[in-house]
Amino acid sequence: MAGNEYKADDIEVLEGLDAVRVRPGMYIGTTGSKGMHHLLWEIVDNAVDEVVNGFGDTVEVTIFEDNSASVFDNGRGIPVDVHPKMKISGVEVVFTQLHAGAKFNNDNYNFSGGLHGVGASVTNALSEWLLVEVHKDGKLYRQEFHSPEIDGKIKSGIRKNEIRCVKDTDKRGTYVKFLPDPRVFLDEKFSIDVISKRLREIAFLNKGIKIVLTDRRVKPDDEFRVFEYLYAGGLRDFVLFLNDSKDKLYSEPIFIEDKTDKFRMTLSFQHTDGYTESIFSYVNNIPTTEGGTHETGFKSAITKVLNDSARKKGFLKEKDSNLQGEDFREGMTAVLAVSMQNVQFEGQTKTKLGNVEVKSQVESLVTARLEEYFADNMNRPTLDKIIQKAIQAAKVREASRLAKEVARQKNSMNNSNLVGKLSACTGRNAAINELFIVEGDSAGGSAKQGRDRGFQAILPLRGKPLNAEKKRIDQILSNDEIRSIISALGTGILEDYDSKDLKYDKVIILADADQDGAHIRAILLTFFFRYMKGLITDGHVYVGMPPLYKVSKRDGVRYAYNDEELKAVIKETGKASYQLQRYKGLGEMNPEQLWETTMNPSNRSLTRVGIEDAADAEKIISVLMGDAVEPRKRYIYEYADFNKVTLFDTLK
Repeated sequence: MAGNEYKADDIEVLEGLDAVRVRPGMYIGTTGSKGMHHLLWEIVDNAVDEVVNGFGDTVEVTIFEDNSASVFDNGRGIPVDVHPKMKISGVEVVFTQLHAGAKFNNDNYNFSGGLHGVGASVTNALSEWLLVEVHKDGKLYRQEFHSPEIDGKIKSGIRKNEIRCVKDTDKRGTYVKFLPDPRVFLDEKFSIDVISKRLREIAFLNKGIKIVLTDRRVKPDDEFRVFEYLYAGGLRDFVLFLNDSKDKLYSEPIFIEDKTDKFRMTLSFQHTDGYTESIFSYVNNIPTTEGGTHETGFKSAITKVLNDSARKKGFLKEKDSNLQGEDFREGMTAVLAVSMQNVQFEGQTKTKLGNVEVKSQVESLVTARLEEYFADNMNRPTLDKIIQKAIQAAKVREASRLAKEVARQKNSMNNSNLVGKLSACTGRNAAINELFIVEGDSAGGSAKQGRDRGFQAILPLRGKPLNAEKKRIDQILSNDEIRSIISALGTGILEDYDSKDLKYDKVIILADADQDGAHIRAILLTFFFRYMKGLITDGHVYVGMPPLYKVSKRDGVRYAYNDEELKAVIKETGKASYQLQRYKGLGEMNPEQLWETTMNPSNRSLTRVGIEDAADAEKIISVLMGDAVEPRKRYIYEYADFNKVTLFDTLK
């Protein structure tokens, strides 16, 4: 058989950075939007590390019209002298050699970030071109790289010229500009929202650092969009930002910081009159959305210190049991940041700190500093308010114990909460099963008839669930719709949540494309975020996207999911007559139409719900779903398009 022989010359050796281009997913996760932004984060992380370690104070990021991006820091500048082993400049080493840098032995950087540690060379490998300018010792040095096609193959990130001194300069630092290669990322574009949120977060985490973001992708006669972030209060300002739309128990967040040799801990927290806790943790500027040993140490410390303080101040008598950690954390917004060496991550998404020794380090530092803080009589009013809220939380916890027991039960499919509600699927393979949470009995009826019973279950909502942002847990668990969802999923909630008990791989919210439907989606997502966050972080939550339009012609029916698709469908019809219908709700579709457009895995449109930035998600949910009106008004006025006209309106 031809090709059956296997010889040494069949083994392909990928040189330099070519392996990155052949398997980009191994280095940046995806060639979609998230992967393209990762190219920018690699360069930003290098710049931030330079200023965080005391060698500069400013990072400037610019996005250009051609989708290129640049990053400048006023640090020491990448070395331009010849590397003794590689026999090329330090700049060329950094941008052409995988896993090359000055962060491995901690001699040049006490602490360094970076999401995967693959370095700036990956950015170069996946760029069409990349320019480096180094301002060092009064001279400006420049080197360029590119990824040309040679003999039908793309050579990734090879040097275009030797590094050279081009002129004198009075600046210092490093400037990197690159263009993500369209041959890799197709039509993906940089998102100013994604970039601005991440840069703002970095500025909060590193007080005193100035970060400037400029978006030059505007019309020539408009001014460039410029965002400037500089927070003298660091994490204290971060907590105030997160709690902006909430009612605070005390005006100033508690702030403590301490360090030991090669370890630094910073913490700020503040209580609100809310019922849920929000803890955001970071390691070397990297978000640890799954928590880890540093969060465990913080929780242990604050529980011990506050229980001891409650006894010393007479809130707890000798016969009283200690309050639980969840009581002290009710309504708390906390940001914990640690800087350390030799970080070990765990978890499915590598966002959980696993270093065992960190628990005791954080616990010891937080205990010592908080004991000092609460020993000061000036802080007695703050302490009293925290303890009083915790005592009230304990009473509510006990009152809701029976309701929580209901939620903890490992309910079977015929649980009493679900009788007459859930239309179960016949399959028992959770890895392929899907649960559609559908708005209303009308749409539920069509979904039940149109589904594939083998793997699709339907749970109609007969009323709006309670807003988890505004209610206590006992109130939430008394709501029939919420109890039905908890029973159907089987995972439990809060500290009892266990992903191994999840009965469906996909949980799909299917609501009408109107205000009520949007409100129901927001309520459900808020509940999942507050009580079943793992459901979102593990990628199980989806929003179903039913079509907005039906175009009927002589030769059949076409569906359009947005105005752009409708334009394309109408253009294809030419001058032929057609009938146009805009769907006002899922109930207007018969079972066959609902299956074909919205439920059939082969051609439906689903949007997976994720948490790119947990702190930003917290902020948006608090603004949109909380009690405060003014922050919600500001958000709506900033982002809503009150003059939007749909294509359907112009065709009527």
